[in-house]
Amino acid sequence: MKLEGEIKNSEALGQILQQGRLLRGLTQQQLADKLGISQSYIWQLEAGRPTIYTNRLFELMRETGIRLKAEIERGSE
Repeated sequence: MKLEGEIKNSEALGQILQQGRLLRGLTQQQLADKLGISQSYIWQLEAGRPTIYTNRLFELMRETGIRLKAEIERGSE
C-alpha cells in the first residue's frame, strides 16, 4: 500500500507526517523519543501549525513553481 500527496501548505505537511507515523504504529511520544525532541513539537507539526519557516518555504515554492510531493509506503523504514 502506498499513500501519495502533494504538499502545498503546513496543513498538508502535517497530515502526511501524521499518516506516516500512524502507519509505523508510533505514538507522538514514541516518535519524539526516537528523534530526541518534544512530543509537543510533533503535535505542532502534525497540526499544521504554520511557522515563519514553513510560511516562507511554501511562498518560495509557489513563486518558483516548485511542487513538493510525498509518498509513504506501508511497512518500509
